[in-house]
Amino acid sequence: MTGSDKALVVFQGKKIRRTWFNDEWWFSVVDIVEALTESGRARKYWSDLKKRLTEEGFELSAKIGQLKLVSADGKAYQTDCVNTKNAFRIIQSIPSKKAEPFKQWLAQVGYDRVQEIENPELAQKRMKEIYKAKGYSDDWIEKRVRGIAIRDELTDEWKKRGVLEERDYAILTAEISKATFEMTPSEYKKFKGLKKENLRDHMNDLELIFTMLGERVSTEITRKEDKQGFIEVEDAAKRGGRVAGNARKETEQELGRPITSRENYLSEPEKKRKLEDKSKK
Repeated sequence: MTGSDKALVVFQGKKIRRTWFNDEWWFSVVDIVEALTESGRARKYWSDLKKRLTEEGFELSAKIGQLKLVSADGKAYQTDCVNTKNAFRIIQSIPSKKAEPFKQWLAQVGYDRVQEIENPELAQKRMKEIYKAKGYSDDWIEKRVRGIAIRDELTDEWKKRGVLEERDYAILTAEISKATFEMTPSEYKKFKGLKKENLRDHMNDLELIFTMLGERVSTEITRKEDKQGFIEVEDAAKRGGRVAGNARKETEQELGRPITSRENYLSEPEKKRKLEDKSKK
């Protein structure tokens, strides 16, 4: 469980609805507002707060996701939801005694984030330290960090070309993964026996490499052909994934084994498993 998850524990008694989307928890904004304000008009409060946040420059369209959550009547409705990071931003905007522990936590997180923006190497260093503490080898960490940079570059390119919704990112990512590995990320997670865990944190070296290849080629095609809007960007994603998929198939023929692996690092760290594999050879 991450620090962000622990920070939200205070809300659990208030039945904050949440749903697992795009590899992270998304929370009902109305439920958060109601828990903090104890207002009987949480929807009206949220409507007014949305206007204020927009005036303050908070890009709601890019931060809020419309996801289906079960309501009191037992039916699922499209509901304004935010991930943990943006939940903190909303909590910070609500005057409430209950929110104070969150604001204190945010002050530190915000300070760390400013440092990382000013010095990207610091963010990368922290990331490497976290992975090392979890038992990953240096060469795996280098690939994972490089993969994150490639992923960020791809999503930045999508934003520039009018693709802003989180659900669209999930669709495009699924297209690349399907063409690369013949599995969507959700299917891949089931294949590896994962639930809430980050899929890429449980990929081996080759799985990471082909993931990077698919996303990097998608970025290059998007730029080269100046793709605009979701439909054109989706075409680039599928083609980039196919390039990686073809390379994967050729590699499998050469090695005589599949690249995709059911192995994960839930019970045994990556570094220890790699050493055991080497000793068997």
